[in-house]
Amino acid sequence: MTDIFESSTDLTVAGGPVRLYRAGDSGPALLLLHGGMLDTAQGVWRRTVPDLATDHRIYAIDLPRHGNSRPWQGILDDTFYRRFLHELLDTLDLPRVAIIGISLGAGVATGYALDHPERVTALIAVGPGGIGARRTAQFLTWLIIRTPGVLRLTSRYLARHPRSIRKSMISTLTAGADTPDFDTIVELATAEAVAKADHDEPALDDWMTHAYGPFAMRLNHLPTLPHLTTPTLWIRGGNDSLVAAAEMSAAAAATPNGRLVTVQDAGHIVTYDRPEEFNRLAREFLAATLDHC
Repeated sequence: MTDIFESSTDLTVAGGPVRLYRAGDSGPALLLLHGGMLDTAQGVWRRTVPDLATDHRIYAIDLPRHGNSRPWQGILDDTFYRRFLHELLDTLDLPRVAIIGISLGAGVATGYALDHPERVTALIAVGPGGIGARRTAQFLTWLIIRTPGVLRLTSRYLARHPRSIRKSMISTLTAGADTPDFDTIVELATAEAVAKADHDEPALDDWMTHAYGPFAMRLNHLPTLPHLTTPTLWIRGGNDSLVAAAEMSAAAAATPNGRLVTVQDAGHIVTYDRPEEFNRLAREFLAATLDHC
């Protein structure tokens, strides 16, 4: 199942290191972008790649400051990621590609598809960041992330207290410890926490923290989604505590070629809770997109 992650290629993109994993010998190109904080390509996509690689050429990367894409300097905010993704596709020689993103990766992919619809053939956005004008406890969250050193201390705490990661996973995954490959999920997340602490990185990505303002989000794709011409499948876990159903419904309604699917009994990272259903939805949508090209 995880053979794809036993071999890799190291690239330099936008001045920093990027670890690339490849799978699939034929079919349309498909780029996979994982989420933020403790996510990595292997963690999020390990039960997705083998299925999708049967009829797609898969390109999965560890995003900057994740997995083996280290070290990086500077601020990696939304402006950075829009440039980064463009340079990544050029480096991979992919003039056109379908993109699947989760959380941060979905927000990044949405921004890029808005900027460069000519290069994105299809978009699957799972629990995307960057959707909505406000968040729960907006001002308090902004205060916390603005407090000097707190996010680096959080990385160190998680690295030294792996039980807290396990406890968090049990509470956020729909099936808790009965989630498929639960121990592996926790092991990979813990390894990522250790890597963040070792590299003195904050627990949250710059893309996330710079999106926050004190009273409203500085990054909100909703007003621009009527210009998103790329065929888009919005996916939300029915038990997602981070991205509200109303926000996802608004995103789907605003997107000219978009629709929303809610995966029941799934949380924020649908590929952890319901990998088989996610794979089916993704393959059906991508196949239908090709049929209409």
